[in-house]
Amino acid sequence: MAEKLNSVIAVIGIDIGKNSFHVVGLDERGAILLRQKWSRGQVDSRLSNMPPCLIGMEACVGAHHLSRRLRALGHDARLMPAKYVRPYSKGQKNDFRDAEAIAEAVQRPTMKFVATKSADQLDLQALHRVRERLVSQRTGIINQIRAFLLERGIAVRRGQRFLRAELPGILATPSDVLSPHMVRIVEDLAGDWRRLDDRIEALSAEIEDLAHKDSGCERLMTVPGIGPIISSAMVAAIGTGDAFSKGRDFAAWLGLVPKQISTGDRTILGKISKRGNRYLRVLFVQAAWVVLIKPKSWERHGLKPWIEAAKKRLHHNVLAIALANKLARIAWSVLARGRGFEVRSIATAQPV
Repeated sequence: MAEKLNSVIAVIGIDIGKNSFHVVGLDERGAILLRQKWSRGQVDSRLSNMPPCLIGMEACVGAHHLSRRLRALGHDARLMPAKYVRPYSKGQKNDFRDAEAIAEAVQRPTMKFVATKSADQLDLQALHRVRERLVSQRTGIINQIRAFLLERGIAVRRGQRFLRAELPGILATPSDVLSPHMVRIVEDLAGDWRRLDDRIEALSAEIEDLAHKDSGCERLMTVPGIGPIISSAMVAAIGTGDAFSKGRDFAAWLGLVPKQISTGDRTILGKISKRGNRYLRVLFVQAAWVVLIKPKSWERHGLKPWIEAAKKRLHHNVLAIALANKLARIAWSVLARGRGFEVRSIATAQPV
């Protein structure tokens, strides 16, 4: 009986859990032939005895590892964003219905899939996530120090370097300005700040070393404003960029394009969508600002005609987003086509 079922199962949807997996198998007509709950250890043994079939999963924690294992067994494993699977769910939510919705969604010819990440990509992504968390913690500590000082009537100019430079003098102020207890608290926070600086610097050095060893990162670093951090984050997120057919799709995935609400013959464009990878989007906006504050480099990079034309009609914040969009599209082209940045490719480009 099991052999008969295995021979006709064409599509499988797997709802991934921490210790258990809910599995629904469909035949070519869409009828349910398999509806079981498996433990994590049963996945390999069960699927290794099945003929190759299409397997769908939501892109979540552990999905990339499982996808690589299933592909090694000969199956066509595909990952999908959870929000694209949700419309295929019928009735109230439960794990088996989620698995059935995944099996339905993975068959759609217009479905957008997530590229399976390699182990190296996941390692690089982990470094970036740890660094991002540490930077967030450092920002919180700096803001807390500023708040404590402001409550005592001490205001410091914006910027890390100004607070770092003035803090020793502030802590040496008379006790009628800062109490001994507050001095001790701020000193402890300053010690946490220094330790976070050391960890962030060590992680940044490790990421930079890995970026210089990767050919894709090396090509990306030829694009204006893009250094080891952005290039490695992009490679960790999209690999070689095969999941996108053009640079515009990558920019839209980052959320650097306007929201569109259109009906009939009216097209209404709003603020940027801010969808997709927030970390990478912020990095590209920072890269755009780096380019904008260095006007002497515009001509060398072939950006001067575009930026000067755009400056006449765009607010400087909007200009930064438009440039981030353009840099993202250029970066995808450099990564996907396997060649370095060429100045002539954008020297005559029209402003967007």
